[in-house]
Amino acid sequence: MLGVARRVTAIALNTYREAVRARILLGLFALALATALYSIAVGEFALKNASRVVADLGAASISLYAICVAVLIGATSLYRELEQKTIFPILARPIRRGEYLVGKYAGTLLTLGVFIAFDAATILLILARHGGRGWAVVGTAGAVLVIVPLLVAWRVRPLRTYLPIPCAAIAIALAAMLASGAPDDRRVVLGASALALMEVAVVSAIATLFSAFSSPFLSAVFTVGVFIVGRQAGTLARLPLRVFGPAIKRMGAIVATVVPNLEVYVPPRPLLTGENPDTSLATHLGMAGLQAAGWSIGLVLVSSWIFKRRDLL
Repeated sequence: MLGVARRVTAIALNTYREAVRARILLGLFALALATALYSIAVGEFALKNASRVVADLGAASISLYAICVAVLIGATSLYRELEQKTIFPILARPIRRGEYLVGKYAGTLLTLGVFIAFDAATILLILARHGGRGWAVVGTAGAVLVIVPLLVAWRVRPLRTYLPIPCAAIAIALAAMLASGAPDDRRVVLGASALALMEVAVVSAIATLFSAFSSPFLSAVFTVGVFIVGRQAGTLARLPLRVFGPAIKRMGAIVATVVPNLEVYVPPRPLLTGENPDTSLATHLGMAGLQAAGWSIGLVLVSSWIFKRRDLL
C-alpha cells in the first residue's frame, strides 16, 4: 500500500511541476489577479456596498478561472505525455496504468488548489482594506507574501517549483485573518473557494475520463459540454410539462440524472453568508463534498479502466 502511495505521489508531483511551468496557466493566473484588482474599481461605484461587490465578483472569477484551468490541464496533460512519448519510460517501471492516471488526476487537483488559494487570498486582502485594515497593513502583508517566497526561491533553487504549495496555504490563512472586519463577505469568498475546488474536482475527473480515449480538443469540448449541462441540471429536471411536453420533460429528467449536478457549487449568497434558514453553510459544504467525492472517484475509476485497455502505440 505504501508503495502505491509513493508511486501515485511521484506522478502527482511531476504533473504539478509540469503544470506550473505552462505559460497558459501563468496567463490565466495573471488574468485572475487582474480581475481581482479590477473589482476594486467596480466596488468604488457601489458606495456602501463596495465590499459586497468585491466578494461577489471575486467569487465568480475564482469559479470561472478555476474551471478554465481544470479543462485545459485535464484535457492536455495525458495527451502531452503520449505525444512526447515520456509516458513509455514511466510505464516501463513497476507502475500500473491506473496508478499513473490517478497520479495525473491528483497532480491536477494539487495545481488547482494552489491556483484557487492564491486567487482567494488576493480577494481577501482587498476585502481586508474594505473591512477597516489600513493600506500599510494590507500592503505589508501582500509584499511579504510576494517577496519572501521570491527570496527563498532565489536562494534555494530546488524548492522553487514546490514552494507555491505551502505559500498558498499561508497566504489564504493570513488574508482570511486580515479580512475579519468583513465577516459576511469573507464567508462568501471562503465558501465559494471551497465549492470551486469541489466543482473542479468533478470537472477534472470528467476531463480525465475523456482524455483517456480522445484527443485534447474533443476532450475539452466534451468536458465543457458536460459542464454547461451540469450547471443547468436543476433546470432540466424541472422543465414545465405544459411548455415542453412529456417527452422533452422526461428527457430533461434523464439528462439531469446522468450528469453531475454542478448547480450545488454555485449557491445563492444568503446560503454562503449563513442567512439561509433552511440549510447551513456547513451542511451544504458537507453534502457538496460528498457528491464531489462520489463523482470524482467513480469517474477516475472508469477512466482507469478505459486507459488500461487503450492501445498506446
